[in-house]
Amino acid sequence: MPPAPRPLSLSFQTTYAELLEQCSLDAFNEAFPEAGTFVAKEVAGKRYWYFQLPASEGQKQRYAGPETPELLEYIEQHRQARTAERSRRSLISTLVRTAGLPRPLPKIGEIVAALAKAGVFRLRGVLVGTVAYQTYPASLAIRLPAASTATQDVDIAQFNNVSIAVQDATAPMIDVLRAVDESFRPVPHLSDRKRTVTYRAADGIRVDFLTPNEGKDTDKPKRLPALGTDAEPLRFLDFLIHQPEPAVVLHGAGIYVSVPAPERYAVHKLIVTHRRVGPGKAKQAKDLLQAEALLNRLVDVRPEELRDVWQEAVNRGDKWSESMMASLAHLDAKVRDRTLAVIGKPLSGRRRS
Repeated sequence: MPPAPRPLSLSFQTTYAELLEQCSLDAFNEAFPEAGTFVAKEVAGKRYWYFQLPASEGQKQRYAGPETPELLEYIEQHRQARTAERSRRSLISTLVRTAGLPRPLPKIGEIVAALAKAGVFRLRGVLVGTVAYQTYPASLAIRLPAASTATQDVDIAQFNNVSIAVQDATAPMIDVLRAVDESFRPVPHLSDRKRTVTYRAADGIRVDFLTPNEGKDTDKPKRLPALGTDAEPLRFLDFLIHQPEPAVVLHGAGIYVSVPAPERYAVHKLIVTHRRVGPGKAKQAKDLLQAEALLNRLVDVRPEELRDVWQEAVNRGDKWSESMMASLAHLDAKVRDRTLAVIGKPLSGRRRS
């Protein structure tokens, strides 16, 4: 049985909250240079904001986002707010060295920073996989097992309809990645050698692009026009990346990203772990470790959110419920029973010794 989670102190939680706020504002300011103006458009009764570049730039527009009080405040502060990089680096140093929170490998951090600068997260891409998991210790104020945070992969997901609707785009993804490492090469997809969903560097680091498969099963890649790449269609991904949350990757001065809600991440791991076949079986132990560590914390700090997300998954059908309960049975008995108590299920079934 894993030891009971030891929450981070209030001062560390406050440090992370301050870092998140600073990175959010700085990500906005980096996306839009000083020269230019913001303009609003109405689409289907909703207001969306774009940044109009000057005539010297060809009157191009960049998508800023749907109108919200927060966005309007950022626009108001646009000319006044500037990057407080030294302050942010100090905050990250405190979180990593003193609080013991995880940071990605330097190369992984550089890749995520390049993706952010290119506009991937502004255009509603979502960081998924273990690099996203590395952000949860800060947002949940808890230290997680080191073995569960190691990775050499970067995974990015986006809804196909969102990618079409934003009417804005990054540079071609291979160009974005080669700016970090010239050895990056597109990996031809098995079902269509002309399409690419994976990019691999000479040192083995890979970047994968994913999109939900909500129709018939298919292995054919889908185009993500906003991200300048194709993507692998996956089942259950729509559940994972619905209503993502902001987070900061603890690299450099901080990278402002979007990640799945931690309760969705945990439940999604329970679902996909049970369904892994073939080579995917090798990832089961890590999947279960991540799910167990998150659930052990979520039952204390986000029980209502966990309950709601669990019920949402149950409502998807019996196969979803069966997968979740089958994986849950492999977790530590105490974590399993605490989870079942929160979601309102009977404390029954096989116990893990």
